[in-house]
Amino acid sequence: MASLDRVKVLVLGDSGVGKSSLVHLLCQNQVLGNPSWTVGCSVDVRVHDYKEGTPEEKTYYTELWDIGGSVGSASSVKSTRAVFYNSVNGIILVHDLTNKKSSQNLYRWSLEALNKDSSPTGVIVSNGDYDREQFAENPVPLLLIGTKFDQIPENKRNDVLTRTAFLSEDFIAEEINLDCTNPRYLAAGTSNAVKLSRFFDKVIEKRYFTRDPSQMTGFSDRKRFNFKTLHYD
Repeated sequence: MASLDRVKVLVLGDSGVGKSSLVHLLCQNQVLGNPSWTVGCSVDVRVHDYKEGTPEEKTYYTELWDIGGSVGSASSVKSTRAVFYNSVNGIILVHDLTNKKSSQNLYRWSLEALNKDSSPTGVIVSNGDYDREQFAENPVPLLLIGTKFDQIPENKRNDVLTRTAFLSEDFIAEEINLDCTNPRYLAAGTSNAVKLSRFFDKVIEKRYFTRDPSQMTGFSDRKRFNFKTLHYD
């Protein structure tokens, strides 16, 4: 059997948000029975059919790199993680819908990954404005996934979803909200499954079909990005 072309996708977010459970669900289509803390990085592979159902359909391996979730500012921690940020083709940002801080920290995670060779000290989060045009130049496709949707009380869901909509706008990324213990959230034909497939298609498109050679190996040689003051209620 011929080997398949592959892309590398980072899975970033705080410890405890459910990254390992999400990756297992995406790659094995099964619930992870006994999740544990990820130390360093764990890699799993999902088989994805690019442009499924069209004449251009082709199968690819998508490597999902689950990065350990400490957001400590120690330079040794960041330098250790930096080795995983080379030649990345896409990023999935994961946050816990019941934990506002984990959503806020996604700005730090994205800064660290996109500026892997610098030492970001954090971002200002307030009710200011966010310069989306600057981030629009980012060549790396992003997907925002909120976990533990089932744990949000019914009377709080509208507030939470309004808050996460701001994240989606800031990162110029589609969002998926789900429960990692329920595969039905990603069942074929659902809006979540469509968004997920669209994201992986975009990652593959950028990696293998872009006309800009500088985008063929991820963002390691691209410009650095800096967030201005961010709005976050």
